[in-house]
Amino acid sequence: MITKEFIAVSQLCSHYKVKISFFNELNEVGLIDITTIEQTLYLHQDKINDVEKMIRIHHQLNVNTEGIDVVFNLLQKV
Repeated sequence: MITKEFIAVSQLCSHYKVKISFFNELNEVGLIDITTIEQTLYLHQDKINDVEKMIRIHHQLNVNTEGIDVVFNLLQKV
């Protein structure tokens, strides 16, 4: 597995100013896949655009993770 294709979740947390629990909730709902490599949590770089959208929805509209899941499911159907 090439770690260049992954970004550490801790870096994303500090960059976007969100808690790691937010990423864990997104992972539990199935919106993202968090990969553990050597006891560090990583997210594939292809999901960064989606994560940015999810963070904006969460912060600007105060939508919880279940609501974000509904929004993304509806967007996929459109």
